[in-house]
Amino acid sequence: MRNLIRGLLAALIAVVALAGGMLVNTWRQPSRQIAATPAPKLAIDADAAARRLATAVTYKTVSFAPGLPTPLEEFRKLHAHLAESFPKLHAALEREVVGGGSLLFTWKGSDPAAPAAILMAHQDVVPIASGTEGQWTHPPFAGIIDGGFVWGRGAWDDKGAVLAILEAVEHLVGQGFRPKGTIYLAFGHDEEIGGVQGAAAIGALLKSRNVKAAFALDEGLLVTEGLIDGIDKPAALIGLAEKGYLTLTLRSKGAPGHASMPPAATVIGSLARAVADVEANPFPADLAGLARTSYATLAPEFSGARRVLLSNLWLTAPLVQRLLAVSPSTNAMMRTTTAPTIFKAGDKDNVLPGLAEAQINFRIAPGQTMASVAARVQGIVGAGIEVAPVAGGNDPSPVSSAEAPAYAAIATAIREVFPTAVVAPALMLAATDTKHMAGIVDNIYRFSPVRTGPADLARFHGNNERISVANYIEMITFYHRLITRLQ
Repeated sequence: MRNLIRGLLAALIAVVALAGGMLVNTWRQPSRQIAATPAPKLAIDADAAARRLATAVTYKTVSFAPGLPTPLEEFRKLHAHLAESFPKLHAALEREVVGGGSLLFTWKGSDPAAPAAILMAHQDVVPIASGTEGQWTHPPFAGIIDGGFVWGRGAWDDKGAVLAILEAVEHLVGQGFRPKGTIYLAFGHDEEIGGVQGAAAIGALLKSRNVKAAFALDEGLLVTEGLIDGIDKPAALIGLAEKGYLTLTLRSKGAPGHASMPPAATVIGSLARAVADVEANPFPADLAGLARTSYATLAPEFSGARRVLLSNLWLTAPLVQRLLAVSPSTNAMMRTTTAPTIFKAGDKDNVLPGLAEAQINFRIAPGQTMASVAARVQGIVGAGIEVAPVAGGNDPSPVSSAEAPAYAAIATAIREVFPTAVVAPALMLAATDTKHMAGIVDNIYRFSPVRTGPADLARFHGNNERISVANYIEMITFYHRLITRLQ
């Protein structure tokens, strides 16, 4: 009994010591936020800027499915509007139309040896879902300003960024400002369908000219408000990498026949089991690499138990992984995701089909590849199921540096414009045009200076897309501050 008591006492002491050590380690973790002074208010006419954006929304620069015609006339109307709205910029910068509808502006720097930068956004928008036009507060292409918001398709994604960048450059050119390093403004016209005609052509053009840039900044993660439990401040997340993209087609083949005499295993049953097996064997979660860096940066900004858990990932990582896996958004930060999206088989109720097909979409985490994902799936489904990739996939991007001067410039500009926001690196779950700049830039960052709360998420590619005029001025100010910080 005495030995048992000693053992329990020793265990209790160890637990208390461990808990104490965790608490001490938690409170020793200082905030990792960059100190910054709030940016002075820009001398810009907010109403006029909002009207320029609202007019841009009226042009139906819609990217439909690949292979369908591109509405180039609408892009030409938009380009004419931009030329009229930003005359100083168009006089000072070289402008080229690339790929039929994309725009490339070159703002030559004063020092040819200074590092170049690429600011990106896209002009095209997604279609309006059929039958939902009447669900909009204002018609999606009317360009209405109401209640302090610019309403319409593209006001947020991504004409807001195109116009905000141009507004900032117009203002700087008007002040006689000239960057030290050359700045390229790259505005694709088909990002929503992969950017093959637009950003890819711009990237190829810049590569042919031996352009090498220190960084590129494109749309990406947002200034979230109320979206991260445990943080009561806005959280501005900068995407250091984006996931890869792969869709695999799974095929089950057999002899067609009459439904009155089915075999023990039909092609539909075999394929259904294969899809279920893939879904039941998700890729392992891994709270390492960029995910770990992100949560470690945010840890001092949390309160209570969350702060303790995230400040001691050396011990708590397995528990934190399980907690994060509960939510689809945080689960996706830690693993390659698996999403069955299409299932096709049969066309008559009394005929056994000879072919069943399904498609599964994977968003590939850094550290894995299209080849490794396909091999794992084939191993799960076995030799009786064919597995083939659908064209158009890509591997995950490299992870850009959070220690580079460009990251510090972006983070500082964010803190200047959104003083209460906490800034952290993170993984971009969706795809952007930045993949077409690989090889000509040292680091690629993905961030949109757009305030986004829980109610706004459904507006992204959905109904009632809008941007507040106040936030739009913040966007302009962010790009203005970033450009001046590159000196």
